[in-house]
Amino acid sequence: MTRTYLVEQVDDAAVVQYYADGFEALPLGQKVLIWHLSRAALAGRDIYYDQRYRYSLEMREVIEEILVHGDAVAPDLLAKIRRYAKLFWINSGPHNNLTARKFVLMCRPAELLEAARAAANAGARFPLRAGEPLDALLARLHGPFFDSSFDPLVTSKTPGQGRDILSASANNLYESVTMSDLEGFEERYGLNSRLVKRDGRLEEEVYRSSGRYGAQIREVVRHLRAALPHATAPMRRALEALITFYESGEEADRVAYDEAWVDDKDSPVDTINGFIENYLDARGVKGAWEGIVCYVNHAKSEGLRRLAEAAPWFEARMPWDPKYRRADVTGVTSPAIDDVVETGEAVPVTAMGINSPNDQRIREVRGSKSVSLANINEAYDKSQPPSFRREFSWTEEEVARAEKWGALASEVVTAIHEVLGHGSGKVAPHLDGQPQLALKEQYSALEETRADLVALYFIPEPKSAEVVLSLGGDGTMLRAVHLLDGAAVPVIGVNVGLLGYLAEVEPPDLVHALERYFAGAYSVESRMMLRAEIGDTHHLALNEASLEKREAGHTVRLRVFIDGEMFTTYQADGLIASTPTGSTAYSLSARGPVVSPRHRAVLLTPVSPHMLFDRSLVLDPAERVEIEVIGHRPVVVAVDGQRVGTLQEGDRISCGAAAPEALFVRFGPHHFHQVLKRKFGLADR
Repeated sequence: MTRTYLVEQVDDAAVVQYYADGFEALPLGQKVLIWHLSRAALAGRDIYYDQRYRYSLEMREVIEEILVHGDAVAPDLLAKIRRYAKLFWINSGPHNNLTARKFVLMCRPAELLEAARAAANAGARFPLRAGEPLDALLARLHGPFFDSSFDPLVTSKTPGQGRDILSASANNLYESVTMSDLEGFEERYGLNSRLVKRDGRLEEEVYRSSGRYGAQIREVVRHLRAALPHATAPMRRALEALITFYESGEEADRVAYDEAWVDDKDSPVDTINGFIENYLDARGVKGAWEGIVCYVNHAKSEGLRRLAEAAPWFEARMPWDPKYRRADVTGVTSPAIDDVVETGEAVPVTAMGINSPNDQRIREVRGSKSVSLANINEAYDKSQPPSFRREFSWTEEEVARAEKWGALASEVVTAIHEVLGHGSGKVAPHLDGQPQLALKEQYSALEETRADLVALYFIPEPKSAEVVLSLGGDGTMLRAVHLLDGAAVPVIGVNVGLLGYLAEVEPPDLVHALERYFAGAYSVESRMMLRAEIGDTHHLALNEASLEKREAGHTVRLRVFIDGEMFTTYQADGLIASTPTGSTAYSLSARGPVVSPRHRAVLLTPVSPHMLFDRSLVLDPAERVEIEVIGHRPVVVAVDGQRVGTLQEGDRISCGAAAPEALFVRFGPHHFHQVLKRKFGLADR
């Protein structure tokens, strides 16, 4: 069945349909939970309308009453009002969500009055003040409806020379307040209050059940309470903390909720509900209300899970001063979700990914949750007209690639932006985890740019991949593992080489293997790796680290220490420290033992030893091996066949089991002894 994604276009706004395919398969309890959370999200949407513009709710009621009672309104006039209403609904008020600029009703004021009177005669009820006639209401709303120079920008961060960013912004987060008024003022409810100046004094109107937006917040709380019996225990704790915050409005309760929400890492249903983002506020402090309800898309979560698990690896390689890198990266979660309901600031331009909470202090200590909105990403991709891709492509081949891979590329960039970009780094101590207070109106732009730059920096990094496809022999597999540098990314090996101990898939079976992989019909096999340390540098080896003489015609002397105790000194052409996987590589040619790769062990095998003791050692992986060069003859060090350095007299190399493992995709039972038998042509007897 062909699905409709692009539903309608109103001027420059496209209305896109998205689908929650997994909802029907959810257990009944989760569906009921989603219902109550969705009602809570809908209950708060008028908060955002009012935050965005003080006239929005009255304006919306006027146009909706006319549309509902529009039978007596002239069709052409009704069409103009309907067009304006759609843009109004899409943008949660009369200001464009992207440009922040105001759009106006494209009819004459007299025509609007004519339509309103016709609707009133048909039973429409307008938001009239006590004793206010209809024409007075519309005269009062003339500027908001018709004058593009009246409150022209909902948020103005660059209003021009001599103008104030707060007074130049039409949003309803402040009343009669300028930036100069805030000098020396201690704000107690920065995120969840409206700041007003009355009689020369600043007052905070706190968003809570007994304060501003109390009626809406009490309704949100009512639905949250109804959701509690259906929530998991961790989610219940988070919802209870949210209810407490809504009732008190206190900063400590907001922090407690954020911490409880971050700690809930495994619930199959989730919600974001509250005063979250500060983009609406020109000074980047006040939170705009939003509500999101979603459930986990397990099929698309695996790649994101691996990215979140790799967060410490990326953090250690962030392209900034190491003192601003986090030493202990914990609590990072990143599921893919399917969206059910979004309201408030979450719409109309729905995010493709979310990282929260925004409190840097909590991120640095407790971690964060990043989500990729799988069905939103799909809707964006499927609704995109071909002309858009052609506009930004040089050739038809590039258009074809964009159509095939654009959605995946977008998902990867979004995932890195959210999981690694927003979730990374730490701020200077003097900022107390609140950089927005210092950066003010520049904070949002700088933070989003930082996350974007992190995504662009790491997008070519192999560790960002979901799976690596290796086309070649075992040498190519080794190269793929080295490129991953310890990343927990599995490798599919396609054997185009000769031996193929590691590469499982034969070329004719490649298409079928990929189909099975994307269908989830596979397993992942782990292989021990070796960590070789030379001075301040280290190398990961899947097969071996070898020490060999550099000059022909001479042996070298290599003294071996095991767990700090001297074992013996080898006089040989070289010495090989290998993994069980490497036992069928260089070690085998030196008459070392063949060891099943399922084992974890360190094998020490001399190469052409000139001594009576010429046997291999099989050591426990926890035992640490150190090898010291004795004498003046230099020794070449190679890791998996690649030369990495030269050791001189007294230099040492240390070898032992590495923490990361190599991961290989398997599509069926993988019996090492059968592979060995086949590769060596061993006959049945």
